[in-house]
Amino acid sequence: MNRIGVTGHRSIPREVHAHVLAAMRAALSAFDGSVEALSSLAVGADQLFADLALAHGAELTAVIPSGDYEACFADGAELARYRSLKARAAREVRLDYPHSTDEAYYAAGAYIADHCDRLLAVWDGLPARGLGGTGDIVTYARELGRPVTVIWRDGVVRA
Repeated sequence: MNRIGVTGHRSIPREVHAHVLAAMRAALSAFDGSVEALSSLAVGADQLFADLALAHGAELTAVIPSGDYEACFADGAELARYRSLKARAAREVRLDYPHSTDEAYYAAGAYIADHCDRLLAVWDGLPARGLGGTGDIVTYARELGRPVTVIWRDGVVRA
């Protein structure tokens, strides 16, 4: 089974959104045979990837950073989308962190990098804004020797 993980920004500017979707679709289509998609199901890149992976016929593995992860979703719509994706996951990996901290997010990203054959990174190339951010997970995956596909458009700045 081919395993593709995702890391990425929660906020994806409108001018890069279509590019991100097209690049994710292309990455999923490039794999022959069965695909396992690993995602923490956070708002933004994680949920976009999970939606596309499921539509592609992949098996979704939800990597849940903490016991109180649902409290991180800002509103009812975000939480409903998270719950819907989680319900469609073939597997759930729940990490042992009781609270959603930067350490928990880093551990979830590291788990995804450890368990995938390729990591898709929806990343503007800038340093992470906190431990466990996209830049940190890209660095970690590259240190492992994991292939990383960066998806972004030059000149687009994240809010």
